[in-house]
Amino acid sequence: MSSTELPETRSADTAPASPPRRAVRVAEGEELRSVALPGLTLTVRSRPGVREDLPPALYVHGLGGSSQNWSALMPLLADVVDGAAVDLPGFGDSPPPDDGNYSVTGHARAVIRLLDASGRGPVHLFGNSLGGAVATRVAAVRPDLVRTLTLVSPALPELRAQRTAWPTALLAVPGVAGLFARLSRDWTAEQRVRGVLALCYGDPGLVTDEGLRHAVEEMERRLELPYFWDVMARSSRGIVDAYTLGGQHGLWRQAERVLAPTLLIYGGRDRLVSYRMARRAAAAFRGSRLLSLPDAGHVAMMEYPETVAAAARELIANHDARHDGS
Repeated sequence: MSSTELPETRSADTAPASPPRRAVRVAEGEELRSVALPGLTLTVRSRPGVREDLPPALYVHGLGGSSQNWSALMPLLADVVDGAAVDLPGFGDSPPPDDGNYSVTGHARAVIRLLDASGRGPVHLFGNSLGGAVATRVAAVRPDLVRTLTLVSPALPELRAQRTAWPTALLAVPGVAGLFARLSRDWTAEQRVRGVLALCYGDPGLVTDEGLRHAVEEMERRLELPYFWDVMARSSRGIVDAYTLGGQHGLWRQAERVLAPTLLIYGGRDRLVSYRMARRAAAAFRGSRLLSLPDAGHVAMMEYPETVAAAARELIANHDARHDGS
């Protein structure tokens, strides 16, 4: 960013000022606001609907992501929902929660508290990866808050995770995140972003030059946050803990309790959530629809937003038709 102003001068004995915090990117048509709750502050990225009477939708991102992960999809649904995407505690522009709880249950409570405080429920709820597990738990324990549920590669327990998912799971091991941070301290933000794209996209070539530049800028911003690695480690641990939780609180048992019409979206080239889990998920979520995208990776809503939007639009339309009694 250029400036016509001359830089300030300082004397040699003056301590340098801390660099200003980088601003979060807000796409055209989006609005960013901060929601303060007791012990918790959440940043919400809104994409208002084209009409005031549209039903609300809430989008929940995955591990290491942010509300920006939904910026490609939200405008495609702005004629059917009034959209908002949340930055989970410690991610995006949301600061860490006071209680340091990054479990799936902790994130689900944050979403529930946001919906209760805003009075926006019931919503059309979307979730990707970790956000898919969070959305599943929300829909199971608070069915009154959910109209429909759309899950993109939800992080539900797998007995045999793919080897490409092991490094992410290892972040949950105490000390590993710190070790990786030290080992990778010389990596550039672009190198890190390209590594993430290779892991999350079925075809990283789909990312435009502009998209890559924005992702690098966001990575640079996040790496400056003092809590970045701690949040990643604790949230990874939260996923692993949720995978081992049995009984009525297990994610698969809760999936069976979901009453909302559900759309499941799985990518054939997903390196983090196995494509083979699609069949089990379709059986667990009663009356669910399954959209299989052979060329998609882990973030289909970013890779193929038009296809995902078309499927979500059909789910929403069918729900509205039943609700209206037509």
